[in-house]
Amino acid sequence: MSTSAPRPSDLKLHRRSRTLELVYADGQSYALPCEYLRVYSPSAEVRGHGEGQEALQTGKVNVNITGVKPVGHYAVQLIFDDGHDTGLYSWDYLFELATEQEARWQDYLDRLQAEGGSRDPDVQVLTFDPG
Repeated sequence: MSTSAPRPSDLKLHRRSRTLELVYADGQSYALPCEYLRVYSPSAEVRGHGEGQEALQTGKVNVNITGVKPVGHYAVQLIFDDGHDTGLYSWDYLFELATEQEARWQDYLDRLQAEGGSRDPDVQVLTFDPG
């Protein structure tokens, strides 16, 4: 018996609000911001090639999705307007991102703060030692 996540019955790209809406047959729907999808891309560029090799994505607050390409019956490829188009978002991974959005987003914000990063591409966070 398969324990995989459900496949969305519909995907809706809302360019103005920069969200990808996942709609499921049971009536559930989730609106995932493009920035969230970009910073949690399953690509090697973002995830690295092993534990501890993740690359924190910064400056993605204005990123948008310009295309969604189906990949077989198991995933989609998201094409972002910053040129990023690697990494396949499986139905399982999209469902995971949808159902864990609040915790994952807070983790991202915490990592940004800890590493002195910014969501805004025009802001560079500088820290000074007053000593």
